[in-house]
Amino acid sequence: MLSQQNKAIVLQFYKAFDNRNIDQALALLASNFVAHMAGVPEPLDCEGFKQFGMAFYLAFLNGQHTFDEVIVERNKVVTCGTFTATHLGDFQGIPPTLKQIKLSIMHIDRVENGKIVEHWGQGDALGLMQQLGIVFLPGPTLVPHIIKNLLAKPFKKR
Repeated sequence: MLSQQNKAIVLQFYKAFDNRNIDQALALLASNFVAHMAGVPEPLDCEGFKQFGMAFYLAFLNGQHTFDEVIVERNKVVTCGTFTATHLGDFQGIPPTLKQIKLSIMHIDRVENGKIVEHWGQGDALGLMQQLGIVFLPGPTLVPHIIKNLLAKPFKKR
């Protein structure tokens, strides 16, 4: 029964975020909350996580989490799915593109005493940048290998 309550708390958190009710979402986080985010070198406390989330909140409107899988094991809730939104605000120095984005996501949230105390988050950052039109170029050590492979293709037997 407690597992289902934990699931409801976590889903309520994402629903509040999607409904742009940040105060309601933050009220579900414990005072000792810690977040481990992919690409962020140090864990974030509640305030750091709020700032991280607000960057998305302000840049991407009409946000919607859609979970294909929700797995509950004791006090942990795993959510796997997509986040869709429209890029209508500045994001990490990228001006609004008005593009629809669809980002693959996976989260693990740990719940204690009715509050989320720990979060692990993974999102497809490369896919997000590509959808926003950001192109990553290979570094100087990779360029010769790419050229060599391109030049060798016509001579390869099929």
